[in-house]
Amino acid sequence: MRRDHTAQTASPAAAPFLSRRGFLGAVGGGLAATTLAACGSGGSSSSGGGSEVVFMNQSRGQAATLKALAKQYTQQTGVKIRIDDVGPTDFLTKLQSSSQSRDMPDMYSVVDGHSMAPYYKAGWAMDLTDQMKGGWGDTFRPATLKTTTFGADNPQHVKPGIYSAHWETPALGIFVNAAMYKAAGLDPDQAPASMSEFIDQLRKIKKSGKGPFWFATSLSNQVIQSYASNYMSDEELNATFVGKNSWKSTGWRKTLQLIADLRDAGVIATGSLPSGTTDNPTVEKAFFNTQGVAAIFDGTSAVGVARATAPDFTDFRSFPLPKADDGTQAPRLVGGAAKGAAVNPRSKKAAEALKFLKWLTAAKQQQVWAKGVPLIPSARAVSDKDVPEQLAGIAAKISDVQLVQNQILEQVNTALQKGTQALILKERTVDQVLGDLDAAQKSA
Repeated sequence: MRRDHTAQTASPAAAPFLSRRGFLGAVGGGLAATTLAACGSGGSSSSGGGSEVVFMNQSRGQAATLKALAKQYTQQTGVKIRIDDVGPTDFLTKLQSSSQSRDMPDMYSVVDGHSMAPYYKAGWAMDLTDQMKGGWGDTFRPATLKTTTFGADNPQHVKPGIYSAHWETPALGIFVNAAMYKAAGLDPDQAPASMSEFIDQLRKIKKSGKGPFWFATSLSNQVIQSYASNYMSDEELNATFVGKNSWKSTGWRKTLQLIADLRDAGVIATGSLPSGTTDNPTVEKAFFNTQGVAAIFDGTSAVGVARATAPDFTDFRSFPLPKADDGTQAPRLVGGAAKGAAVNPRSKKAAEALKFLKWLTAAKQQQVWAKGVPLIPSARAVSDKDVPEQLAGIAAKISDVQLVQNQILEQVNTALQKGTQALILKERTVDQVLGDLDAAQKSA
């Protein structure tokens, strides 16, 4: 699922579903904004001059529902919508190529803010701030707007504003295979009360002969940020992300110790994390398709991927990352805003694309998203009854989402992902990884 989540976590670009991607970024985060700006200066996208609105879609799990809604919109309005299904693996590469050739689509999926910031800075996304004032903006959950707003002095140096609209409220947590839990004498409907209890459960799973727990390298920062909320407030997290507080603090040391504890308990499947551009699809395949892993850390959009790739497997549950035994804060989910879209303001079809985006995010359509994908909608008016049972555990805590103003810097994020893997492989100690993070922060 790559960054099919996600993405954003707690800030606009706070990694994400994910956007998936989640969910769910690392590839796109390296794009040079100056290159995109230079290639994009002057002229409109050629796709915008056609007789249809072109939507470049990144998501696999949401493709079928998006196409069905596009067809419905055409029937209602007469405006033809063409969905260009690129998929998560090639999306960022094709988007970059399109920007360089000045052939950008009329609208396109947004993933994490690291990946999207260069396009926003280069003028390839309409600023929706004024559009969100009043009626349209009032339809969203407050957290959705907060986490998609680039504030003043954001680390990405994006002009303050809102550049995307979202129909999904994501969060990241634990998914468990119900049958495997039952086979190990565990109750999949009872979330563990603490991290120590969860680790004990994973030990029992391992004894049953199944892979206990897995997560992708690209989601290690979300695991870490989720667990860090046991020891730090959102303000304290933000202070670290902008370089005011050190990564060597007690809270971060206790947070990184989680990885060492999971390693020492022997509950990381295969003894290492999958990495590379297909790391999260590898995790999801092991959980949904081959069912060789009993528990994974993933975003809520994983359920959509499961429905698309393993529709016969529905016997799984979800719950937030278990709280720390010695936590000083109420733990909070990493989430905020996942699937959504940006409008290309240079397109001749920009006005039509904006109307379609407003329609896609209306409560009536979000009910279709919730049932068809499925997902947790971003609209206030959509009832929790529309959320599938597989997401119920995470959805119950969806209001407890981190609201961190800024995000982890890209180079720090890279160091954190490398450090997490190094901890599991015993190549680095907790203190060494924290030192690496501080060094990466200072080099920014």
